[in-house]
Amino acid sequence: MGISSPGIGSNLDVNGIVTKLMSVEQQPIALLDKKTTSFKATVSGFGTLQSVISQFQSAVSGLANVSKFQGVKTAVGDSTVATAGGSSVALPGSYSLEVSQLAQAQKLNAVGQASTTAAIGAGGSTTLSFDFGTIAGGSVNAATGKYIGATFTSGGSGVKTVTIDGTNNSLAGIRDAVNAANIGVTATIVNDGSNTPYRLSLSVNNTGAANSLKLSVAGDAAISSLLSQDPAANSGQALSETVAAKDAHFKLDGIDVTKSSNTVGDALAGVTLNLTKTNVGAPTTVSVTRDTANVVSSVNAFVVAYNGVTQALKDAQAYDPATKTGAILNGESSVRTIQNQIRSILTAPISGSTSTFTLLSQVGVTIQSTGLLGVDSTKLQAAVDNNFTQIAGLFSNVGSSSDALVTYNAANGKTAAGNYAVNVSQLATKAQTTAGAAANLTITAGVNDTLGVTLDGVTSNITLTPGAYANAGALAAELQSRINGNTAFAGLAAAVTESSGILSIASKTYGSTSVAKINDGNGQTGLGFASGVTTNPGVNVAGTINGVTAVGAGQSLVGAAGDASEGLSIEITGGVTGSRGAINYSKGYAYQFNQLTTSILATDGPIAARTNGINASLKDIADNKAKLSARLVGIEARYRAQFTALDSLIGSMSSTSSFLSQQLANLPKIS
Repeated sequence: MGISSPGIGSNLDVNGIVTKLMSVEQQPIALLDKKTTSFKATVSGFGTLQSVISQFQSAVSGLANVSKFQGVKTAVGDSTVATAGGSSVALPGSYSLEVSQLAQAQKLNAVGQASTTAAIGAGGSTTLSFDFGTIAGGSVNAATGKYIGATFTSGGSGVKTVTIDGTNNSLAGIRDAVNAANIGVTATIVNDGSNTPYRLSLSVNNTGAANSLKLSVAGDAAISSLLSQDPAANSGQALSETVAAKDAHFKLDGIDVTKSSNTVGDALAGVTLNLTKTNVGAPTTVSVTRDTANVVSSVNAFVVAYNGVTQALKDAQAYDPATKTGAILNGESSVRTIQNQIRSILTAPISGSTSTFTLLSQVGVTIQSTGLLGVDSTKLQAAVDNNFTQIAGLFSNVGSSSDALVTYNAANGKTAAGNYAVNVSQLATKAQTTAGAAANLTITAGVNDTLGVTLDGVTSNITLTPGAYANAGALAAELQSRINGNTAFAGLAAAVTESSGILSIASKTYGSTSVAKINDGNGQTGLGFASGVTTNPGVNVAGTINGVTAVGAGQSLVGAAGDASEGLSIEITGGVTGSRGAINYSKGYAYQFNQLTTSILATDGPIAARTNGINASLKDIADNKAKLSARLVGIEARYRAQFTALDSLIGSMSSTSSFLSQQLANLPKIS
């Protein structure tokens, strides 16, 4: 008969035997757990290393910017007269500044109205045309704010229009319509406290004498009598001028300068002046000095960043012979490869540079016995003081040209450092269409006032202002204003000129995408243009870089794919065809480290590849462990079944033995 619990009948320790046997069977799982722990520690170690390298990348990417090493400091002796800012192209010096007039924007007021909401006129469709230009000659009546005997010349930036109808023909409606149109004029309503207190005030947004306003009104007579403003017509001025448009006038080192804005960025190369007050008779000083302190700080920041990642790589691979234990990433070949790549960049000189410096040791930065960088502050300061403009080439990617009309634009990761010869076979041009006959100077509505224009791939219709133009120059200005003021051509621009009465339209864009032509319209023939003809199509610059045909687009040439110059972009802004000197391109240490760390941290980089491999191994281990665990359940069940059967057998045999012993004991003894 069977027994109810293993071992009761036989005194056999079935549970203990099975437990010991299973501990042996589970040894492969223990090995897998040990591998899992080790792999997870390695993944964690790579995660920490990735974070350190990412911090290094952030540091060197900022230092790879050439502006970090070419900064200037600007100051104005009397900061109430002006403030100043500088860029890397500014030259050190001290300049005298005397401001005699600040630039200001024109302001005009309309006559007062009794209500802001009452309708003005009958509500018919009315067009307000805003044109900006220059008022010259004549005088201004101080009492009325109106011009007498003046002329107005359009600036050609484009006529902007606003439509007024029965939905917005109130003072408030006109204000809102003008502001919503975003045409460079801000409209407000001022309450002056009189019987007709509400006065529409128009403020031109841009300063400068060339931004005076001419406002033409076509449509409702009441609105026309309220807003028409032609400075050249003594009786055509409904508005009164309260502030005249003026340019800024100042002397810079005794040279008279006139600018349309109080923010002047082109009087001194690399310096922006913000004029705030006149100081006639009391000139102040604008000083520009090199920001050497920032350069020294940037070099030291580079050293700190390099030492941080170098020490981290060293610690990650450390081995302690005393305890015979290694760091988490000890023995990882990918870590050694990264370490060697970083060292190899630092020990190689900068190639392709025209700089005095090609090695960090030349500016006092040297590799110590520990593998870390050290800084000789005295030598660094001397290098910065004596060769300020040369430091940038050690850290940033720098391009320079031997031809003043050939400009380095940019490069990419595929561009090799080096010296590249430039040869231009064709200069870029703008598209231009010239009329075949002199223009009719009289424009009549519905007869010869419309034109279909294509500019740089955009086609739209324009309508010229009817009237008898004094000369072809005035008509050219009107045509230019209408083209440039058309919202369909936003972001584009045309230049319209005349010669001997013949008009010419040119795009302001260079290259094969440049188009300027008249397609149709009732005014086409009268202005002398042929239909759909571009007299001189725009062409791209063409030539070679490094002796290989480059890709031309507008005035830009880009190095050909597969060549060492690939991705090198330069701008040819003028000059002649033929040899145009050379471009020198170099990659400084910070730039190279930025490229290296970008590749290291990439999704297909060495860290990602190694951690992906480990994670795949962890998945395999987990799968194998699950299979082993499932198999061990069966093994344990088999062991228990076997030893339970043995237990039963032994128990049965033990019972039989006892029975036989009893029977033998009861047998009669044979004497």
